[in-house]
Amino acid sequence: MSLAYIESASTLPEFNLAMEQYVFDCMDRKNDYFILWQNENTVVVGKNQNTYEEINLPYIKNHHTHVVRRLSGGGAVYHDLGNLNFTFIINSKKSEKINFNEFTTIIANALNELGVSAYVNGRNDILVDGKKISGNSQYIKNDRTMHHGCLLYSTNLQVMPKVLNVSDTKIVSKGIKSVQSRVANISDYMKKPMTMDEFKSYLVSYMSKRTKIEKYIFSEEDIKQIEQLKSDVYDTWDWNYGVSPEYNTVKSKRFDECGEIKVFMVVKNGIIQNIRIYGDFFGCKDVSQLTSLLEGCKLRVEDLRNVLGQCDIEQFFHNFSEEQFLELMME
Repeated sequence: MSLAYIESASTLPEFNLAMEQYVFDCMDRKNDYFILWQNENTVVVGKNQNTYEEINLPYIKNHHTHVVRRLSGGGAVYHDLGNLNFTFIINSKKSEKINFNEFTTIIANALNELGVSAYVNGRNDILVDGKKISGNSQYIKNDRTMHHGCLLYSTNLQVMPKVLNVSDTKIVSKGIKSVQSRVANISDYMKKPMTMDEFKSYLVSYMSKRTKIEKYIFSEEDIKQIEQLKSDVYDTWDWNYGVSPEYNTVKSKRFDECGEIKVFMVVKNGIIQNIRIYGDFFGCKDVSQLTSLLEGCKLRVEDLRNVLGQCDIEQFFHNFSEEQFLELMME
């Protein structure tokens, strides 16, 4: 099977995220795909996040920063033109569980060949010298996996903490004082300087040594369909922000192997009337399927356990157990 290589000519995040989804949903499944793309100043929020909690809205409005939601889970990230995004889209009948290592190892190895001592650490990161240079996320559907990550190459790290509202629990759990202290640019560790274009060319060359690569250029019809998806979804307030209803019960906790989970509920007479779950967790299934099951359930262990018996909790929360979910709901 060959690897089709696509390089996006656009730096609009709404177009690029629509482009990813178009390739995933519509393009020939006989090929796997490797995509490189860049965004102008943007905050990309994870599918399961409450956008307003993740961003510094006044700063974003004053500095003309895009805010776009992606298909995959995980936390919010900042993109600028010093950041390079990569995407793998592959077919796999084994695509039932999140597996970052398969893809992050490829990128870490490519960086090591450049003399950058990169390694895979944590649930979805690539690090150098203990500092994060790449965050990664995955989306799985119909025996198909989209793995995408951002590579901090020469990003303006001074802006990152200004646009993102990082949860206190995330900072405390990492034992650090700020976002800025735990991220770094790849270019600072290069033995020989490279421009962004040279860096992109190197990654394509590295991939071509592993497998046959054929460049794919979008047709006019491809572009038309991507633009339509952009207009229908990624340009809309409903997708990027959505309605945040009021709740009378809020439960929040960070789990080391899973991430932060926030549960917002309306509970009346001990029965869950409405429930929404946000966080930087990953999952193979849309968490709305779980919340639909939970609505109408009594908020007590035996009833919750009966509901959870109808599904596999790890399909919604990677590296998470039924007992941990019950602990969160009943604390």
